[in-house]
Amino acid sequence: MVENSGRIIGYARVSTEDQHLDLQLNALKLAGCSAIFEDCGVSATAKQRPGFEQALAGLQAGDVFVVWKMDRAFRSLKNALDILEVFENRSVAFRCLTENIDTSTAMGKCMYQIRHAFSELERNLIRERTKAGMEAARQRGVHIGRPRKLSHIQIAYMQNLLQHQPGITPGQIANQFDVSSRTIYRALSHYATAKERLIVNAR
Repeated sequence: MVENSGRIIGYARVSTEDQHLDLQLNALKLAGCSAIFEDCGVSATAKQRPGFEQALAGLQAGDVFVVWKMDRAFRSLKNALDILEVFENRSVAFRCLTENIDTSTAMGKCMYQIRHAFSELERNLIRERTKAGMEAARQRGVHIGRPRKLSHIQIAYMQNLLQHQPGITPGQIANQFDVSSRTIYRALSHYATAKERLIVNAR
């Protein structure tokens, strides 16, 4: 068991610049943190998290590392367990405010492992469901991703131009619609594929 006679060090992170750290910072201050390290606009999976790395580098035996929520600090279950092992070797305790985890106790250490395992399982399930939903949407002909620059009517008009005006080129059409030639080729390819799919489904 770690003797909590050292400092209480906090860490806060948000993934985008549009998000705010206020909620986390207030909770960490109420928890008694004497220093709080921050990462703003940094994903948990980012290879470099300056605030997090600085916080870990400064931890000493007897310190307590505090986060508002588990996913603010760890990118995966393996990452969480690896860092917990480092904390144990350095006699540093870990505390998570929203999930009531405190590794200075045996039960807290167990809950740390169990809860993070279930959190990762939930993320994986959500990821799988999202992929399955996107694939089902693609099969129905739904466009996934950024909005298309050209409408179906415009693409059909381009196809008609190429068929009935042999002298016209995709580059000339691209200039007319203020898009790149690559966009024209891609749009026509998608149009041909969608048209073929409709013919097959109508049989």
